[in-house]
Parts: sequence; C-alpha cells; structure tokens
Amino acid sequence: MPEKFPRTPRMTTGAVARRLGISPTTLRSWDRRYGMGPAVRDGGRHRRWTVEDIAVLEDMCRLTTSGVSPSEAAGVALSRANRSRAVDPGPLPAAEARRAHGPGPGGGLPLGDVRQEFRGLARAAVRLDGPAMAGLLAALVQGHGLVVAWEEAIAPTLHAVGRTWESSGDRYVEVEHLLSWHVSTVLRQAVGNAPPSPRDAAPVLMACVPGEQHSLPLEALAAGLAERALPLRMLGAAVPAEALAASVRRTGPSAVVLWSQSRHTADRTLARQVAATAFGVRGARTRPLVVLAGPGWGNRAPGPGMLRPTGLREALDVLDRHCAAVAGPLTSSAAARRP
Repeated sequence: MPEKFPRTPRMTTGAVARRLGISPTTLRSWDRRYGMGPAVRDGGRHRRWTVEDIAVLEDMCRLTTSGVSPSEAAGVALSRANRSRAVDPGPLPAAEARRAHGPGPGGGLPLGDVRQEFRGLARAAVRLDGPAMAGLLAALVQGHGLVVAWEEAIAPTLHAVGRTWESSGDRYVEVEHLLSWHVSTVLRQAVGNAPPSPRDAAPVLMACVPGEQHSLPLEALAAGLAERALPLRMLGAAVPAEALAASVRRTGPSAVVLWSQSRHTADRTLARQVAATAFGVRGARTRPLVVLAGPGWGNRAPGPGMLRPTGLREALDVLDRHCAAVAGPLTSSAAARRP
C-alpha cells in the first residue's frame, strides 16, 4: 500500500555538497568532528539529509563565510537548531548570544577583526558563493576603508587563491575568476560612489604596461584616488605603447601610473619615454611624474621623473601630494576635505 503521508525528501551527501558548494569530504569531516550529520541514516550507514539537516549546514556555511572557525560555527548552528525545536527556548546565555550573533547586517561579521573577514572571504570564494563574497567585500570597504580592506583582506585572499590554483594543476581557476570579478565590481562601485573631483584638474593616467593583464591592483589604486577626490583616467590592462603615448599627449596628466605584475612585462624604456613626454603650450610645456607600481619593477632605483612606491598606501600619499603641488592647495584633496 502507498504511504498515507509522503516521507520527508532526503538528499544524498553528494547532492547536498553540490547544493552548498563544498566537497563531500568536508561534509563527512563535519559529521565526524562536530556531529553535523543527518538525523536519519538509511540502513544505518548511508547518509540521507532532510530539509532540516540542510538548514543547519547552511547556517554553518554562513557563519564560516563570516570568518567564524568551523568548530565554533558548528556549535552555534547546532545550538540554534536545537533551540528552534524547543517549545520554550528562553533567552540565550550571554556568551552564546555573542557567538550566535554571527553575521551582522549584509551578511558580514560585526566589524573589528579584518583577519576573520579575510578567512570568511576565502571560504566563500572556494564555495563559489557569489552573494556572500559581494556582501563581505562591500562590508570590508565600507567598514575598514579601502586601504585596510585591500591590504589585509582582499589582496591576501587573491594571493591565496592564486597559489592554490598554481599548485593544483589548474584546478580552482573558476574560484579565482569569480573572486576577481567580485573584487573588480566592488572597486568600480567605490569609484562611482566617490565624491566628484575638480573638473579642471590634470588627471592621473593609469595603465598596465603592454602584455600585463593583472589590473586589479591598479583598480584598487583608482578606487583610492577616487576616495580622495583626485581626478583619474583608467586605461586598464595591457595598453599598447602607442595608445599610451597618445593618451599622455591628449590628457596632459599630472602623473602616469604604470603597473607591472611581472618582471617580464616591466618595460623601463617605455617608462623613460613616458617620463620624457612633454605637452602644453609653447614656452610652458610640462612632463608627467611617472609612478612605477607593482612588483614587476623590482628594487632598482627609478630614473629621473619617476617614483617607485612600495604599496597602495604609499602610492596614494605620493600621488595626493604631487596632485596638490601641481594644482595648488585650493584644488587638492586636502583642501576639498577642509571644513
């Protein structure tokens, strides 16, 4: 006879793993270490997960994405599940309430521990959890500021994912691509949301050298410049030398940032040519400051008319001071922020 009431749908471990974006091995590990297994096993051995079981796992994934350690996340998720089944759960103890707070507004942790958020971003990337990455990245930039978010969370996550891809025989390339897309999105949003820069000020022209495709660090610098209300023109990845030279002559920039990720793309001859490019009216011609950005330029001393900052914060400070000196104090970003 057919059952009077249908059984609760149950999913295999593989199906649950695909739904959550984690490996079946991770699910079995959570079961063994933290007791996160299904309430019922067919035949006493095979795991079959109900909707309620999966809800607990989803809660744990949200917590680990926010930077909570797996062991602590498991305790909080199981506690929440047990209390939701209770008739009168009552108030949580204070210590557990702080842990169970978990993700704050927008899915991120209450701000304060950027390293914890870095771990959460890496976990979300590995799971291909786009919405979680978007929320965490936005919360990082808004809560900690662009420089701290980039130097302590975003760049380390990109490096970690890149190392994993390189050491695993081209596995996880999809993780790097999705993470890069979300990072680029939040950086461009930061540029779009920044205060307007003076329209008559000479811009900072930004370009990756020919053959250089890694543009995310340059986009981070662009977001930092926009945050300081400094005018910029972003040319992006792998700009041909002829196009770069034409752009310098047409825009008359106060500075040109040349990004090189690898020593194979760093072209010092091109940098010298850009530094020697003069523009403006006869008798008052000027040349741009050339900023050599990125590890590809190495530690060699820059040539005349060039600077070699060692990081995002230093590059922003150098360009801020230079733009203020070129444009005058009334149009500098410091003056724009003066009450």
